[in-house]
Amino acid sequence: MKYQFFNDYSEGAHPKILERLAASNRKQMTGYGEDEISLQAQALIQEAIGNPAAAVHFVSGGTQANLLCLASMLRPHESVIAAASGHIHVHEAGAVEATGHKIETIASEDGKLDPRKLVALLSTPRDEHMTKPKVVFVSHASEVGTLYSKAELEALRAYCLQHGLYLYLDGARIGSALTARDSDLSLAEIAALTDMFYIGGTKNGALLGEAIVITNPALQPEFRWHIKQRGALLAKGRVIGAQFLELFADELFFELAQHANHMAEQLANGLQEQGFGFLTPPQSNQIFPILPDVLIEQLQQEYGFYVWAPAGDGMSAIRLVTSWATEEQAVHAFLEDMRGLA
Repeated sequence: MKYQFFNDYSEGAHPKILERLAASNRKQMTGYGEDEISLQAQALIQEAIGNPAAAVHFVSGGTQANLLCLASMLRPHESVIAAASGHIHVHEAGAVEATGHKIETIASEDGKLDPRKLVALLSTPRDEHMTKPKVVFVSHASEVGTLYSKAELEALRAYCLQHGLYLYLDGARIGSALTARDSDLSLAEIAALTDMFYIGGTKNGALLGEAIVITNPALQPEFRWHIKQRGALLAKGRVIGAQFLELFADELFFELAQHANHMAEQLANGLQEQGFGFLTPPQSNQIFPILPDVLIEQLQQEYGFYVWAPAGDGMSAIRLVTSWATEEQAVHAFLEDMRGLA
């Protein structure tokens, strides 16, 4: 197989991260994320979002971050609202619901939520016989590669405040979202417009790890108890802290995301030049071209990617994902092979 476009975490980690880990490897440090490296990384993230009062916690993965955050925000009878394509609903094996909280879904072709989509669900009469929605879950970028604009996120935030809802943002691919050509949001603005979110490292050059950021002071106390109870409080917390220290020490986090976006943009432009359309407009490092099924079968003999959804008339949407380490020659080879097969 020539190259895999399955995801953005098939490679290991950026060399600078490995160097950072190796440099501190033999030094003794405090455990459970209270080491000097993790504290420095927390301070850099607080500086990046312009909020020194924000709480920052490091955990190993996105599913872990989502179930921890949502379970901490919800009382036993409360639920979370998500797009039907949302990661917590489709790709986390019921992890959030295993914490005892129902996910209430809303159909959304572009993978995003807005106040109009929330009205129908929230206007349904509720009493003690039903769950009570309390959190709105969004992903930036979404599961289908789309982005929230600043105006869209502001509208969601205003609606949530008006109706007593928390707004939580899954940032597994927040690096790609923030550095996308169409982006008009900053990390600081996301922090100001949400109650809690996480910054994804696993899908942006780290070996593993996500940084949970809690901006709502009411949600900060005793969060470490939630982390410990869910088995997420790492004794060697320095392993994740060191990676985020490197990612945010000198803009590396954003440089890696920009590279992934640039590679995806080259793929998208080449596919458009060949006359192919997309399931959703290409905006981030995930693109979803619609191709003939016959062509897909031929491409799968040489390249790795997921077939995402049928599109009718012998066509299907596939997902191509680029990463911090995707090589330009791999993109060119894929497009050239497509031209030959098509």
